[in-house]
Amino acid sequence: MEYVALVTLLLLCQYLVYMALCGKARAQGGVQAPAVTGDETFERAYRVQMNTLEQLLITLPAMWISAYYFKPLWAAGLGLLFFLGRVIYRNAYMVDPKKRGAGMVTGFLANVALILTGLWGVFGRL
Repeated sequence: MEYVALVTLLLLCQYLVYMALCGKARAQGGVQAPAVTGDETFERAYRVQMNTLEQLLITLPAMWISAYYFKPLWAAGLGLLFFLGRVIYRNAYMVDPKKRGAGMVTGFLANVALILTGLWGVFGRL
């Protein structure tokens, strides 16, 4: 379970970095809070941050359920795959939002696998 905890912390650190990058883009673009529009670079950074937050709501509990009821190393590996998907997603989205597909699909498939392995493990114990 230590690997799952480590991946959890890694994902939280990734989110903190995305928050900081979004704040930096806000300042550089001159977008005053509470506005969330007005500078394209900021808007992209904001969407990356918010989309990551939305995805973490699925990833974190699914990873822990998968780890507990299925296999911790599998859950940690899938969590790392999600992490990698987020990096790919952000890099592509900041250049051209239309190119975000590979990162989006990577993260989505990691989440699906986490949910399925969690379900497999839970049903296996019923």
